[in-house]
Amino acid sequence: MKYYNTEEDIQRDLKRLSLEKQIAWEELKIIKEDFKEALQPSHWLQTGFKLFSKLGLMMLVKKIIK
Repeated sequence: MKYYNTEEDIQRDLKRLSLEKQIAWEELKIIKEDFKEALQPSHWLQTGFKLFSKLGLMMLVKKIIK
């Protein structure tokens, strides 16, 4: 448990905790927006195209080697 000697110490800690709360809230907003963006169909299509292009390249290299 923390003991305070002056009211200024209390006010400083309250201010710090308030700022930490605001920072955490803003970070949650950013995470929410990133999550929303990750669920967009366009994001899924880009991921699919990347996967299929890598797979196609691997199959092409495999055919060239044989």
